[in-house]
Amino acid sequence: MTDRYSLLRPWLFCLDPEQAHNLTLSNLDRAQRWGLLERLVSKPIADPHTLCGITFPNPVGLAAGLDKDGKHIDALAALGFGFLEIGTVTPRPQPGNPKPRMFRLTEAQAIINRMGFNNDGVDACVARVRRSQFWQQGGVLGMNIGKNASTPIEDAASDYILAMEAVYEIASYITVNISSPNTQNLRALQGEDMLRSLLGDLDEARKRLSDRYGVRKPLFLKIAPDLDTADINLIADLLMEFGIDAIIATNTTIARDAVQGMQHGEESGGLSGAPVRAASTQVIKTLKARLGNNLPIIGVGGILSGADAREKMMAGASLVQIYSGLIYRGPDLVTECAKALRQP
Repeated sequence: MTDRYSLLRPWLFCLDPEQAHNLTLSNLDRAQRWGLLERLVSKPIADPHTLCGITFPNPVGLAAGLDKDGKHIDALAALGFGFLEIGTVTPRPQPGNPKPRMFRLTEAQAIINRMGFNNDGVDACVARVRRSQFWQQGGVLGMNIGKNASTPIEDAASDYILAMEAVYEIASYITVNISSPNTQNLRALQGEDMLRSLLGDLDEARKRLSDRYGVRKPLFLKIAPDLDTADINLIADLLMEFGIDAIIATNTTIARDAVQGMQHGEESGGLSGAPVRAASTQVIKTLKARLGNNLPIIGVGGILSGADAREKMMAGASLVQIYSGLIYRGPDLVTECAKALRQP
């Protein structure tokens, strides 16, 4: 599909980024419904990895953010991912931040977004998940949850618990997103006191849900790349203390050093793509040094090639996720990364 995407990309890049995003996903849906995707996309790579009691068909997943509402699950699954992460979803619907709120920095193979958790609400998303063939056939599907913008930060735990209750039955795993820069004060939850309180509340909620459903669902935490070593080590210690099952490193960055002087380089929001690769890999290395083999790491940030995916695994990741790389490289990136990581 590489040649086809290289022909389509200049046309898509003439459109507003959010418009191009929605148009691409809608066309993927059509191609999947018409049976075309299986002819256009390479056969999924079989390379099972078992993590947190889940068998992932291959170690390359879709990062949260691309399909916030679970509207495109079956089409995205057809691209060869080993797992999908849907969201971020919030308890109540919200429109997100004003448009424009997504910007390409083509020179840097990067994107800045300040979407602001725009989504239809968790209940609508769960209903879509249940209708998807991917979920019905047992595909590995993570649900990424967040708080509503209108909820005060001191009440954040109540939103996370509401969302966790809603997704618990249908999720393969649940990711707690406390690292988006696009919801006011959200990253404050990465501080010691607030994180300890949040993790304690989530741990108690999961115990209740485990009793109700007869199964303990893995709970992951997604952190920012803009943390110093002391903060990373503190978070790692708290995750082990509260029995969190894995950590996703990392979300987008608020740093702009790599894109200074570029068009849109000073836009507010989270920067993703190639400029975040080194920072996210360094966070993985720091986490691995602290955690050893006690807690798995999922590496995400700046993966635009199979070599980038291997770099994350060499740094200490057990799985990887991609998002912005799809925008610049197209669907063949999934297969390229899976082949690069395939165990002999």
